[in-house]
Amino acid sequence: MNKPLTLALTKGRILKETLPLLAQAGIEPLEDVAQSRKLIFATTEPGLQLVIIRGTDVPTYVRHGAADFGVVGKDILLEHGAEGLYEPLDLGIARCRLMTAGPVGWQPNGARVRVATKFANIARRYFAQQGVHADVIKLYGAMELAPMMDLADLIVDIVDTGNTLRANDMEPLEEIASISSRLVVNKASMRARYGNIQAIVDRLADVVAQQS
Repeated sequence: MNKPLTLALTKGRILKETLPLLAQAGIEPLEDVAQSRKLIFATTEPGLQLVIIRGTDVPTYVRHGAADFGVVGKDILLEHGAEGLYEPLDLGIARCRLMTAGPVGWQPNGARVRVATKFANIARRYFAQQGVHADVIKLYGAMELAPMMDLADLIVDIVDTGNTLRANDMEPLEEIASISSRLVVNKASMRARYGNIQAIVDRLADVVAQQS
C-alpha cells in the first residue's frame, strides 16, 4: 500500500508536548512545524506524515479515516464521544483536570444551578449523576466571566495551575475527570494496516513507559 499513514496532531500545548515524544520514538517532521504555515508534514519515518489540526477535529478525521491515528485530549473524547476509535495508549502528556469551579465561598441556593461551559455534554452527564438539576449554558471561552456577570453560578472547565480562577476570585470545587492526551486509532485502519500502525504504537508505548 503506497498511501502514507497519517497521524493527526492537536495544535497548541498538546503539539508542543507530543513532538518530543515522537522524536524519542524516532519520528520527526522534516520541517520546523512552528515556522511553517503548512498543515501536512513529511517525517523521518518512511510512509508516515503528520497533519496538524484543531483538537476538536482530530477524532472526526480519525473516525472517518482521513487520518489513520491521532493525538487528542481525553476531554475532547469525553465531550464528543469515541465511536469508531481505538484508544490504545495514554501518552501521559498535557495533564490537567476537568473541574467544576465557582466564586470563592459559593453555596447552592435552590434546586437548580446554572453552569457555563464549553463541555456541555460532560456537564449535563455529571450533574445528572449528582442528582442536580443543571441549566447548561454553552460558551467558548472566558468561562470565569460568566459568574462575574451573573450569567451562571458555576463553570466546568479545564484547570491546570488554577491561577486564572484565583485571579477572578474563583476556586476549583469538584474534579470530574483527570485529563491527559491519548493516542486514538481508526478501527478500519487498524485492521487493514495493523503491522505498520502497531509498530508505531509500540514504540510510543516504550517511550511513555520509560518516562513513567
